[in-house]
Amino acid sequence: MPPVPTKTGNEVRKGRILIIDDEPDITNSYSLCLEDTGLFEVDTYNDTVEALSNFKSNTYDLVLLDIKMPMMNGFELYKKIKKLDSKVKVCLMSAFDTNSDAYREKFPTLDTECFIPKPIQINELVKRIETELLR
Repeated sequence: MPPVPTKTGNEVRKGRILIIDDEPDITNSYSLCLEDTGLFEVDTYNDTVEALSNFKSNTYDLVLLDIKMPMMNGFELYKKIKKLDSKVKVCLMSAFDTNSDAYREKFPTLDTECFIPKPIQINELVKRIETELLR
C-alpha cells in the first residue's frame, strides 16, 4: 500500500486517514476538510475503545490522535495501535505543550513520530499530513 495518493491509469489512490478525538466537532470538521481536498479518505471515532476494537492493520496510512481523551488517553492508544500496525504513521494532536517539563516527566520515553498543535488551520494540517506520508 503506497503511503501517498498515487495515480495508476485513470484511478487515483487516496491516502487513508483515521481521526480519533473525543470532540465530534473536531472529527467532523477535520474529516470534511480533508476529504474535500480530494486527497484523502477519512474514518473517524470519538470513542477510544471503539476505535481500538475496530482498528485493522494495513488499513490506514496515518492516524490523527488526540492526546487528552476519557477512558484511554492518546498515548495509551498510540502504543496499542502501534502494536497492531507498526507501519502506520501516527500524529498526536493537542493544545497540550509537548515541550513542557510536565510532559517530559510524565512521558519520558514516548517516541512520537509527529505532533500537531491544536488549533491548526486546515491548509497547515494538510501540509503536515503530506509531509508525514512522504517520510
